[in-house]
Amino acid sequence: MELTKEQAQEIIARRVAKEFKDGDVVTLGIGLPTKAISYIPENVHIVVQSENGVLGVGAYQDDSNRDEHIINAGGFGVTVNEGGCFVDSLTAFAMMRGGHIDLTVLGALQVDAEGNLANWCIPGKFTPGMGGAMDLVVGTKKLIIAMEHTAKGNAKILQKCTLPLTAANKVNMIITEKAVFEIVNKTLFLREISPYSSLDEILQTTSADFIIDLTA
Repeated sequence: MELTKEQAQEIIARRVAKEFKDGDVVTLGIGLPTKAISYIPENVHIVVQSENGVLGVGAYQDDSNRDEHIINAGGFGVTVNEGGCFVDSLTAFAMMRGGHIDLTVLGALQVDAEGNLANWCIPGKFTPGMGGAMDLVVGTKKLIIAMEHTAKGNAKILQKCTLPLTAANKVNMIITEKAVFEIVNKTLFLREISPYSSLDEILQTTSADFIIDLTA
């Protein structure tokens, strides 16, 4: 099924939100991962941390509650839930580096079958910096990559990353509009096939070996 970019991202964000567990402290990376905040189940209460120093991030701002001083790490206006707070960068990064984040969701340029992640640099192109990605992936208890399955028709799930790595062997799960994969002991498992895709399509657009295990 042919999906628009917006439809694909909504499918991914909705599926990511199903991984949230009550009481989790969660960091959502810039871009697509932050969209998952709109789909948190009503019976699940999480604390969303933003690496720029907001703890307790809520929904995006709209015209009724606009405040240019309250933004997430991507610079978008957000609200802060009751009990939320603001901290300095030192404290925000101490949370990330110190193992206090239960779940981190990031985008990626490439992920490979061993759980290696490349999401910060394309050689020869302008790169503003790695940001907090390195700290997040090393310090989090669980790392989910939320991304579109391909980029301009090219596979993003590879047998081995070809771009500079952000971190090695840290990815636990990959969620795309086509599938859900898990990485266990450097082995890639296909866990779910999206209703909007098929096994044949996944095989054609994934450049990595994987084990089909839909029972987990």
